Parts: sequence; structure tokens; C-alpha cells
Amino acid sequence: MNEPLNPYAAPAAAAALPNESDPYLTGGAVVPAGKGLRLANFFIDYFVQFAISFAFGVVVVVVGGQDGMDFIDRTPGFLIGLPILLGYYILCEATMSRTLGKLITGTKVVNEQGGKPSFGQVVGRSFSRLIPFEAFSFLGETSRGWHDRFPNTFVVKSR
Repeated sequence: MNEPLNPYAAPAAAAALPNESDPYLTGGAVVPAGKGLRLANFFIDYFVQFAISFAFGVVVVVVGGQDGMDFIDRTPGFLIGLPILLGYYILCEATMSRTLGKLITGTKVVNEQGGKPSFGQVVGRSFSRLIPFEAFSFLGETSRGWHDRFPNTFVVKSR
């Protein structure tokens, strides 16, 4: 039975409930990615960075000829690898909240509220990867690495 409207009642706001069809929410809770998925992300992304480095080297040699080959020989590897690592993670995670590894494994990066991380958080994640032995930091009790803890981000399942 319909009750009559009370003109003196407080207005009712339509509350936004968690969308349970959202793939990374299960009953309103974020599901963190496990260590196996995180390790798969690492290896896939490492391979992608290697492929980008190789392609860069080929382009430099094809375009520059012998001068390009000399440039590659004279340049320390980290001066080529570092911008590729930072560019790959910052570009992918800032635009899509995922790298190719995360896309393949069905995971993504989120902030503490489960939304898209800020650009500053993505940059913090990327530079945190440069800490020695950081790649092993997610092998502890939780699957959160230092590159997640420092900028307050999480890697969660997205499917």
C-alpha cells in the first residue's frame, strides 16, 4: 500500500551503491591480486621492456647506420633501459591503469578507494621500482610491493 507523501520529510538522496557487476568488486570489496599474478605481471612486463629496447636498438642502427651502432655501443645500457622502464610504466598505468602484463593477467592498479590512481601515484610507483631488490618486496607476507605501499596503490583483479 502506498503511503501518502509527507511534504515535511527530509529529502531522500539516491545513494550510489557499489555496482556488483564491476569486475574487480566482489560484494563491494576489492580483491587483491595474488603473488602468482604479480609474478606473471613482472615477467610479462620485463619481456615487453626487453622487446621495446630491442626495437629501439634496431631503429637506431637502421636509421643511423654505423653511427647508430657506435651510439648503441658507447651508451651505457641503463641510460637506454631506464627511460624505457619509466616511460612504459608511467604511460601505461597513467592512461589505462594497466600494463600489458596486467592486461593479460586480468589485474589493474587502483588507489585506496578502488578508483584510478592519480598521475603522482603512478609516477611514485614507477620510480619506486628503481629501489634495489624492490622486485622481491612483494614476496613478503602480503603481495604488496614497495611500489604499491609508498604511493598507496593496490593491484587488484579486474576479471
